This record gives sequence, C-alpha cells and structure tokens, in this order.
Amino acid sequence: MTTKGTLYLIPVPLGEDTLASVLPADVIATAQKLTHFIVEAPKTARAMLKIIGTPHELRTLWMEELNEHTRDAALEALLAPLLAGHDVGLMSEAGCPGVADPGANLVKLAHARGIRVAPLVGPSSILLALMAAGANGQKFRFNGYLPTQDAGRIEAIRKLELESRKQQQAELFIETPYRNGALFDALLATLAPGSQLTVACDITTTSEYILSQSVAAWRKGAKPDLHKRPTVFVLYAA
Repeated sequence: MTTKGTLYLIPVPLGEDTLASVLPADVIATAQKLTHFIVEAPKTARAMLKIIGTPHELRTLWMEELNEHTRDAALEALLAPLLAGHDVGLMSEAGCPGVADPGANLVKLAHARGIRVAPLVGPSSILLALMAAGANGQKFRFNGYLPTQDAGRIEAIRKLELESRKQQQAELFIETPYRNGALFDALLATLAPGSQLTVACDITTTSEYILSQSVAAWRKGAKPDLHKRPTVFVLYAA
C-alpha cells in the first residue's frame, strides 16, 4: 500500500524584498526539497523558489495552478501526487495559503482523503494588521472584500461599525488595491468620529505603513497614498 504524501502549506512573503526576514529556515528548507507544487500564481511561485535556492531545475518541477477560477471538480486531480506518495507544497500568491485564499478548498478535500496537512510558519497580513491595531485581539472577524458599489459599501460599513460596537469586536476587511482610496474615503465619510480605524499597508516590506487612530484624527490629518498597495483595514468601534 502506497504511503500518502504530506500537503505542506508554504507561506509566501508579502513583498519581494523581505524573504529572508519573514520565512524561518525550516520553511525554506522544506520548500527546497519539494518537487511538486500547487500554486495560485506559477510566475510568483517560480520566482520565490528561485530566490530561496531550490536545487531542482524550475522546468522539471510539477506545478499545477489553483486560483479563484478553479472549479471544485478539478481539485481531486490536484491531489493525485499526494495519493501516489509525493509530498506537495501549496503556495498562495502572497501570505499564508488557506487564509483568504482559494487553497482552503483543497485543504478541506485533503483532510477528507486522509492526507496529512502541515501548516508552516509565515507572514499573514490579516494577523499582523490585527496585532498592530490595538483593537480587541481576543474577539475579531475577517470580512474579506466589502461591496464595490457606493450604496452597498456604505451599508456594509455601517453594519460592521454597529456590530463592532455591539460585540466589542474588531472587524477586518480588505479591498482590491486600486480601489483602496474609494474605500478609505467611504470609511471616513461614514464612520463615527470616535471609532478607531487602522490602516496597515505593505506589511513587512520596506514601504510598510501602519497607523491606528480615531476617525476624527484621520479626518484632520494627511490622507495616506494607498493606491495599488496591499492594505488591511481594521475597524474597532467598541
């Protein structure tokens, strides 16, 4: 009987210039030994593997793509190497696979097929933003993306603020980087002056920007440039 391989969840740096400072040596060593990968973005994955010094030729690696367009019916085939006894690395485009990431569906199926899942230590923009927010780290919720239409966005912001105040809960959310400015403007126009808003941008990179203050203070100060920069917003209205 063939022993099943292990699905390693390999974190990816949040910026190209921070690999050595955010990935532990054992994570790099694990990625170096693997020859099979399931990745969100092949180009990004190959670039990282090259930087960490994989001893294998990149063109010889088994690499299949898993992103938001991958259908559930295709997940079974991705597990074939694992069922055949090969260890496989699952890599997101940035951050931790399975967290706000399509890899979660594959992890769920791996468990159902009796495959060992091994999460490795690495950067999560969501957790790092919460750590830096000064909000309630014991009760929080990640909400993903808010609606893009003005009316829906405003309604969502009001609901999150109400829920944060009612539950004494930190509310985290993100936006497509080129729409960060519109979301930030909507937050300042909609939230109560006393609510706390954290903006965590380019986390762990050399251009990192993190500031947590009241909405009233945000309205008085200079507006940060968030255009096309990965950003996590944390709202705390309790």
